Amino acid sequence: MTPSLRAIAPEFLKLRHSTIVWVTFAAFALGPVMGGLSLYLLGHAGDMGASPLSEKAKLMNFSADWPSYVGLLTQVVGVGGVVVFGFVASWLFGREYSNKTAKDLLALPASRSHIINAKFIVYAVWCLALVAANLLLGLVVGTLLGLDNFDIRVITPGLTTYFATTILVMLLGTPISFMGIWGKGYLAPIGLVVLMLIVSQIVGAVGLGQYFPWSVPGLYSGISAEMKASLNAVSFGLVGLVAVLGYVASHWWWNRADQS
Repeated sequence: MTPSLRAIAPEFLKLRHSTIVWVTFAAFALGPVMGGLSLYLLGHAGDMGASPLSEKAKLMNFSADWPSYVGLLTQVVGVGGVVVFGFVASWLFGREYSNKTAKDLLALPASRSHIINAKFIVYAVWCLALVAANLLLGLVVGTLLGLDNFDIRVITPGLTTYFATTILVMLLGTPISFMGIWGKGYLAPIGLVVLMLIVSQIVGAVGLGQYFPWSVPGLYSGISAEMKASLNAVSFGLVGLVAVLGYVASHWWWNRADQS
């Protein structure tokens, strides 16, 4: 077995025996379910009367059809993904200290860099599995609710945006990962997630969200058509810069922090 596989295998073994994996899938699945219900109520407002969910969907210019539903699923990733993916990164990188297993991890016949890369690989697989599961659940929910206008040519642009938004949110996980090993637990990375969500709201309110990395995925997902149009190369470059800095910092700290 190669050093990389020796580092990755224990990470997937931990997931196999952890209930937190299913908690993240259940939490993330609330988006497709509640979103589908909102569009269903919107499409049947004449029969069932208006509801808070249908009124909110109407304010967001949604309609009871597949393009709107895919757009809603994309917004779930762009906003909710910041929280869920951040929690995933916090658990993967912070649990070793909370469970007192960091020293055992370093005893593996693999380099420290292989160990960190293994965690990032598991992080990517976990996040992609979450968005794939949500998309499949969305297909089931949308079919059961009988949403209109299902045409692969119509929804393909929405699916492209869906997965592009996923990549943007995933890139923002590297600073969270660094906080997990720097803070030696869950508190620091989760605190960073909460702080970034608050700041992104403030920055977005003053019209500068395109220059704040944690606001970019939500804007790109279409939560605001006007603000999405303001995104530019600098916006995406800042997301990439944050991702690279978080990745490099994680490697540096893991390799050097406990060395004299």
